[in-house]
Amino acid sequence: MRTICIPIDDQGGVEPRWGKAPKVAIAKVDGGQVQAWEEFSVGWDVLHGQNGEGQHHARVAKFLMDHGVTEVAAQHMGHGMEHMLQSMHLELHLGVNGMAKTVVTQL
Repeated sequence: MRTICIPIDDQGGVEPRWGKAPKVAIAKVDGGQVQAWEEFSVGWDVLHGQNGEGQHHARVAKFLMDHGVTEVAAQHMGHGMEHMLQSMHLELHLGVNGMAKTVVTQL
């Protein structure tokens, strides 16, 4: 089973900002089907500028580790964030668009 984190907007679409996303979803996907879907108000949009970039990256990393995430899907992210997620050995899917639940089934 894959555990995928994806930033979402209020309509269920992919939020274009990863590191500044107000909300993300964690999908458990098996055989191209969503087995579980949970949404979290993470507030990364508000928290992004607080206490420096390193602190923000640590906050994101802790969230992903706490939820057993193995993959991240996003439209875009900065190079620093991308490097950090790769160093965590997470599979990245960049350039995704559309309805988030559909996107995670097509990865």
